[in-house]
Amino acid sequence: MENLIIIGSGPAGHTAAIYAARARLNPLMFEGMFAAGVAAGGQLTTTTDVENYPGYLEISGPALMDKMRAQSLHCGTRIVTETVEKVNLSQRPFKVWAGGQEYQANALIVSTGATAKRMHLPGEENLWQKGISACAVCDGALPFFRNKVLAVVGGGDSAVEEATFLTKFASKVLMIVRRDVLRASKVMQERAKNNLKIEIMFNTIPLEVLGDKSVTGLKIKNALTNVETTLDVGGLFYAIGHLPNTGFLEGQLELDETCYIKTKPGSTKTNVEGVFAAGDVQDKIYRQAVTSAGTGCMAALDAEHFLSALK
Repeated sequence: MENLIIIGSGPAGHTAAIYAARARLNPLMFEGMFAAGVAAGGQLTTTTDVENYPGYLEISGPALMDKMRAQSLHCGTRIVTETVEKVNLSQRPFKVWAGGQEYQANALIVSTGATAKRMHLPGEENLWQKGISACAVCDGALPFFRNKVLAVVGGGDSAVEEATFLTKFASKVLMIVRRDVLRASKVMQERAKNNLKIEIMFNTIPLEVLGDKSVTGLKIKNALTNVETTLDVGGLFYAIGHLPNTGFLEGQLELDETCYIKTKPGSTKTNVEGVFAAGDVQDKIYRQAVTSAGTGCMAALDAEHFLSALK
């Protein structure tokens, strides 16, 4: 029987683990084994340079997550490198299955994150994080992208936000939109159309990312004429949405319309007493390492309060 189980090992999970271990909650973390196709440590393990995490002038994503993991262990967290397959939240103690074994816990923190949708175009695998990203706020300010023509795939609010942010650093931003209209709200549409550094390319389908060691171009097709051309771009950003990693919950927690876990305002509490959610799995707005870490802290404090009341 465990006191507290933490599912997920990104900034939210490790911050929760650090706080919980220091509070003598003896947490057990399941860090995942390429869960959702990402290594233990979450999305930051797919990022090269990180410049916006406080305390580090320059550090890579994997190195930052290594430091968080080491700190979790130092504080007393036990870490199992397995992916949680399913849970039973119908009663306490909660049941968690991972690596073919059953575990039980009085409290649970879910911090499994969300995975950015990718198109898996030819050339993408080789050039991921070598000019291709799914987070402009995370990567757009890197010197690698400055003063270049950049492409953003997507036509919703997120795509406009990403494109607008990139205009601070790029010489020009091309919005690649499959349809003949933007899905973004009217306000966001006007923002894109009025920005002189943004060019919207409607009826455009990405076909292939070009480049050897970095992105040098994007092959596209006009959806109306089927004519193929090549854009000279130095970077490609996907803004086609995220998938929260909540499938293993099998509907046992209340989710919103896009499958993010719902939490009670001002807390990390879910609709099941004793189950808490932190990080990108419950945050579809900010999706930053530092905000995930903040909710990880909140989840640990919420769990500590809950467990104290059980005694």
